[in-house]
Amino acid sequence: MTTPFDLSGRVAVVTGARRGIGLAMAEALAAAGADIIGVSAKLEPTGSDVEKRVRAAGRQFTPIRADLADRAAVQELIRRLKSLGPIDILVNNGGTIARRPAVEHPDDMWDHVIEVNLTSQFHVSREIGADMVRRGRGKIIFTASLLSFQGGVNVPSYTASKSGVAGLTKALANEWAAHGVNVNAIAPGYIATDNTQALRDDPERSQSILARIPAGRWGQAEDLGGATVFLASSASDYVNGVVLPVDGGWLGR
Repeated sequence: MTTPFDLSGRVAVVTGARRGIGLAMAEALAAAGADIIGVSAKLEPTGSDVEKRVRAAGRQFTPIRADLADRAAVQELIRRLKSLGPIDILVNNGGTIARRPAVEHPDDMWDHVIEVNLTSQFHVSREIGADMVRRGRGKIIFTASLLSFQGGVNVPSYTASKSGVAGLTKALANEWAAHGVNVNAIAPGYIATDNTQALRDDPERSQSILARIPAGRWGQAEDLGGATVFLASSASDYVNGVVLPVDGGWLGR
């Protein structure tokens, strides 16, 4: 018996799938029945952790190595994705962060973060989304951030990019919802990944963060799995333009 969360027969693209949140998202989608196309700048052609986990769930895995900071590579990624056939689910998770006070934040750092976190994701969504619109169905999920709602400290380019992701989510949802394409985003809270290693290594900063999280712990990448499957499935067919926090209660504090 199938459920609204069953993704059997669906094909999902997950960018930034090699580790952290992207790896957990890919694993959750595979466990729900989807075949996975994993994308990452350093993704191994065979034997990656994400491939092992997807295949352990009994699903097919296709690796694609692509640098989201390189526009030519992004165009080649789009061409490759189109050649693989219809994409049912697009998870725009690939991203980067640069920590530097605003007065010391150089142009090349700003440009790199915006390119990876926002521009490349618009390009991929525009092209894959157009195919979804033509077919009359599809799911697009962005990885936003708590800093889509807040300003952060010493991460102006990251905050700008993730605020842009929240706006892009709503803009695309407004245009595509009537065509059967759901566009939503997940805003992870403080998750124990490489991106937050510097914060967790700072005892004072780590403790101040923990003190504000009602759940009383740092999130794990696996905590994003349920929200990902929900937004990728027919259970969310009437959910459009939402930025869903998965943050242990941080924003409600």
